[in-house]
Amino acid sequence: ARGMFVFGYDSYMQHAFPRDELDPLHCRGRGPDRHDPSNLNINDVLGNYSLTLIDALDTLAVMGNSSEFQKAVKLVIDTVSFDKDSTVQVFEATIRVLGSLLSAHIIITDTKQPFGDMTIKDYDNELLHMAHDLAVRLLPAFENTKTGIPYPRVNLKKGVPPDSNNETCTAGAGSLLVEFGILSRLLGDSTFEWVARRAVKALWNLRSNDTGLLGNVVNIQTGHWVGKQSGLGAGSDSFYEYLLKSYILFGEKEDLEMFNDAYRNIQNHLRRGREACNEGEGDPPLYVNVNMFTGQLMNTWIDSLQAFFPGLQVLIGDVEDAICLHAFYYAIWKRYGALPERYNWQLQAPDVPFYPLRPELVESTYLLYQATKNPFYLHVGMDILQSLEKYTKAKCGYATLHHVVEKTKEDRMESFFLSETCKYLYLLFDEENPVHKSGNKYMFTTEGHIVSVDERFRNSLWEDILPREEDSAEKMKPNELKAVNFSSNCNRVPDERRYLLPLKSNYMRQIDRMVGLI
Repeated sequence: ARGMFVFGYDSYMQHAFPRDELDPLHCRGRGPDRHDPSNLNINDVLGNYSLTLIDALDTLAVMGNSSEFQKAVKLVIDTVSFDKDSTVQVFEATIRVLGSLLSAHIIITDTKQPFGDMTIKDYDNELLHMAHDLAVRLLPAFENTKTGIPYPRVNLKKGVPPDSNNETCTAGAGSLLVEFGILSRLLGDSTFEWVARRAVKALWNLRSNDTGLLGNVVNIQTGHWVGKQSGLGAGSDSFYEYLLKSYILFGEKEDLEMFNDAYRNIQNHLRRGREACNEGEGDPPLYVNVNMFTGQLMNTWIDSLQAFFPGLQVLIGDVEDAICLHAFYYAIWKRYGALPERYNWQLQAPDVPFYPLRPELVESTYLLYQATKNPFYLHVGMDILQSLEKYTKAKCGYATLHHVVEKTKEDRMESFFLSETCKYLYLLFDEENPVHKSGNKYMFTTEGHIVSVDERFRNSLWEDILPREEDSAEKMKPNELKAVNFSSNCNRVPDERRYLLPLKSNYMRQIDRMVGLI
């Protein structure tokens, strides 16, 4: 896993830096598509700020490579500027760039230095200042919106473009709170957390009165739902993830209350199949896409981003259900050696057949291994690692699979391959890593950036500024986390089950049949 990261990272540094991304087939760099501003697939993410280098910073630290980490941090400080005429997606810039700068800053300034010596000589909080500078450039997205839900894109020099789209997705607008909250608490400036929180509350207040569900696309001026699909995949995924992770990090009780509510509604309206994962009759559990107002099935596909959900279920202790959902995605992986972007469970075939080296299945595998210590998940990780080596390795780096059946490649290595896919694979196998052994508690952002769960993030300096109901102002202790409606609890995976398949073999075979493996 380390070798995979090193090959991707070294190739980027050799052939692509200072550009944003590596083209692993042609061994060259790429930046924003200046000729075609409508090419959002590229321009939303690439801001002409050495994206891949920034996104990979904390992976270097987690792997204990202090010399390269120090070199990379100095390069970022010396060469990267956000004073660019680039129109980027607020969400992507926040999770990939802002989150990584904050994570690296926290690693550098940690007095305990658990990963080895990651200190920077004469460090003067430069990464924090850069994060602040970037966040200030993203702030115009939160202005001139009638709902408080931000515009999806912003130009880093000029603010919101005049021809800007008034529609945004729930995840894009509602998953900024972790990074903005950390920044606010490190700077002692409530502005960033306040705008991110206002967006979350605005979205939350637009949920359906009947089902309690949210849609996936909303108009930021009218609050009208343009996309009425409620699911766990693209457009919605990290909204739910950040309700829980914000609570874990900041201890604001209202975040947990929103999460518990959302989780209950997801179980009631999105979950199909038998009640218990590991007993009883019926189909394996599956979370589907429904109409937010009626709860009626909208389509028969799931997307690969949804594979993050078992990992989220592990964090709240719903381990049994996580085991089942993970097994379903792993079966799809076994069938193709990758996860198609969209898979139609009715037709048992990909609807959208590309795989851009996404980390979500690896992330859930890692978290399930941490929760159960069942070696089955090491086998899953090895399987994924070998598929990646076999099908995606290119002349310099690793390439997106254009088609999971035909195994054709596309000339793109997304930055999350180094920041997440490689990091989670490495941590899955590295039992002795400081993340697991140092006694510090860590949480990962939705881009896989590591943040210590630290007292200083649990004290906000602006109780009076954030409007909230009186009774929920008191903080909850981290160990008071009570989620709702589980089939089990964390500590209920007994030792003797550790060496059995996590899922009974007849249920495993049932899932294999369901995806056409047998």
